[in-house]
Amino acid sequence: MLIDADAMLGRHPRRDVGQGTVTQALARMDRFGIAEALVSHSWSWLHDPHQGNLKIIRLTEGQPRLRPCWVMLPDTCDETASFVTSALDNGVAAVRAYPADHGYDLAGKDTARLLDAVAEAGLPLLLDAPQIGWPAVEAIAAARPSLAVVVGGLGYRLLRQAAGVLARTPNIHLGLANLSSHCGLEWLVERYGPRRLLFGTGAPARDPAEALTRLLWSELDDESVAAIGSGNVLGLLRQEARAA
Repeated sequence: MLIDADAMLGRHPRRDVGQGTVTQALARMDRFGIAEALVSHSWSWLHDPHQGNLKIIRLTEGQPRLRPCWVMLPDTCDETASFVTSALDNGVAAVRAYPADHGYDLAGKDTARLLDAVAEAGLPLLLDAPQIGWPAVEAIAAARPSLAVVVGGLGYRLLRQAAGVLARTPNIHLGLANLSSHCGLEWLVERYGPRRLLFGTGAPARDPAEALTRLLWSELDDESVAAIGSGNVLGLLRQEARAA
């Protein structure tokens, strides 16, 4: 089974990747054999996080294969309690942050209370590597050992930067979307074990075939592939699979 821990609904303003509808997302998942996906909305990233978060709840209602993910902002308007409570009430599975694009320091004081609340609620924190530096990732994770931090979009030649942080901080995980180092997946599993990696495609901005090929054509054993493909994300979400 494959569960995509890094997908999005909604249109992309700079890439011709379709309308980002639920129908298109499910068709893409069927094409690549992906059972479920954790999805945020492009509005939450590029327009209005609050409106995008509401929209992703509406779009995923009645869609058991799609698990909603909300985008957070700094806690400067006393939003912590209502954000996390509302997220849990609406079945949100994880929280994503775009500190670079949204212009704030994720490791700073303005986000500390909200990150504490996210950790206490058991919601994983999803990030893209270009959005944040590794020292900040390490500081956030080290201060909150119960917070699962998943960093995707590593690209090329970033394994050395990530290696020390992974060794020191066991609650940091890596996503497969744009993990472009040659045999990087195998190297990571050899050093840190398969439990630190999550299957994610970055769809629709990235072609799911990229991450799919990286995992299924790897030199990993079947148990490791199964863990990365779905077992690890289900463990972080503390939930069971919804689709066969």
